[in-house]
Amino acid sequence: MELSALLSHPVALPSLPRAVALLMSELAHPEPSLRRLSQLFGTDPALGGRLLELANSPAFQAPRQIAGIPEALALLGTAQLRTLVSSAPLGTTSRSVPGVNMQQFWRYSLNTAKQARSLAGLVRQNQIAAYSAGLLHALGELVIHLAAPERAAAVNTLVAPFDLRRGKIEQRIFGYDYGHVTAGLARRWQLPPSLVDALRHQGEPFENNAYEPLAGVIHLASWRARARESGLDEKELAVSFPGEVGLALGLDIDMVLQQDPIDWTARPDELDYMV
Repeated sequence: MELSALLSHPVALPSLPRAVALLMSELAHPEPSLRRLSQLFGTDPALGGRLLELANSPAFQAPRQIAGIPEALALLGTAQLRTLVSSAPLGTTSRSVPGVNMQQFWRYSLNTAKQARSLAGLVRQNQIAAYSAGLLHALGELVIHLAAPERAAAVNTLVAPFDLRRGKIEQRIFGYDYGHVTAGLARRWQLPPSLVDALRHQGEPFENNAYEPLAGVIHLASWRARARESGLDEKELAVSFPGEVGLALGLDIDMVLQQDPIDWTARPDELDYMV
């Protein structure tokens, strides 16, 4: 399936049931807390993406300008937020997207977002945009699994969805990877060009004359989160570290690991809902 055909396939990106429930509870208050809303939207890639899509729609006269969840929330009213959240398709850990453990996907996406925000501060990139890009960056993997389940299943026999090699294997088999798919979504949603470019080049941020610092941040952040999911030890971390990307950003492995904003010693099945 060509990338354009894949992107034209209608899919329902599932949301974290707990996030939806907590958001509806907060939005029931006469004056919902913007801080709490931002925290909760920031735990769910699908909800975060829908929020940014709505904020960048022509209705708000700011297409391709809103890169962060706090900015988006400043534009929308409570009634609009209730409608957005209440209509979100709910996900489960096993059945929503065949071949993807959704609990793992939500955890991995949140960890990548946190790591991206932290690394962006080191290299003087927009931390809010970095968090958004990190949160959304793997949505394309869900699209691939939903729109082309048989092809996704074939790739899954070679590497797991969160394996460090996933993007390269997809590129070899499909001619594109989950990052290209996510970038296609972001372009359709009229997200800022900086986000679209970061998502598009996240797999190879500094190749073919490309220089996308935010893409490099996402690349390093997703490496760290995938290494966590794979349970890599200290030696395996050193061997797998994307040194060329780190060098381009002026970051070595110690700098990246020291910036960890996440308690990696927590049980892997515990989602941190506070961002």
